Amino acid sequence: LTAVPAPSKMGKAKKTREFAQVKRMISPKDKRIQKDEPAKKKKKSKKELEVRHVEAASSALFFKYNAQLGPPYHILVDTNFINFSIQNKLEIIQSMTDCLYAKCIPCVTDCVIAELEKLGRLYRVALRIAKDPRFKRLKCTHSGTYADDCLVERVQEHKCYIVATCDRDLKRRIRRVPGVPIMYIKAHKYSIERMPEAFGAPSF
Repeated sequence: LTAVPAPSKMGKAKKTREFAQVKRMISPKDKRIQKDEPAKKKKKSKKELEVRHVEAASSALFFKYNAQLGPPYHILVDTNFINFSIQNKLEIIQSMTDCLYAKCIPCVTDCVIAELEKLGRLYRVALRIAKDPRFKRLKCTHSGTYADDCLVERVQEHKCYIVATCDRDLKRRIRRVPGVPIMYIKAHKYSIERMPEAFGAPSF
């Protein structure tokens, strides 16, 4: 029998297991990384921080097509439109009917009549026409008697009107309102722009 050697007094070194070992990573605050990073983003300007107000689209519009337009047409008449009609010897209601081939109801606001009254005796014929019982009178609830602002506000609220005017500035303002046709005088007769083709309005 072979003799078994006695265990030596020097024992083996115990190895402790390392739990949850993680790879060493460079901290994001390390200066070596910060040098390579691009410059800090600029602070947002006041314009970017401001909340934009977008007006809700009118339920009367299908894209640019105005569903509220239709005979009998309600036409908002401006001060200078009446004056130019007199100069061109045009009877307003008859000429509107000839232009649109349908019944037309001219509408006059309190502001338009107030402007005609301020203009004095030279425009007394225009004032008499504006007070014709066939013209529909619309009451104004706002302050001031500036007709252009009155017509633009009314058209923005209600899309059922056509605006009759020869004023370039007022035309420019109304073109910004979608779906509102403009009637004007051209070649001694009434013409209209931005009228839907479905209604058969003539294009001059």
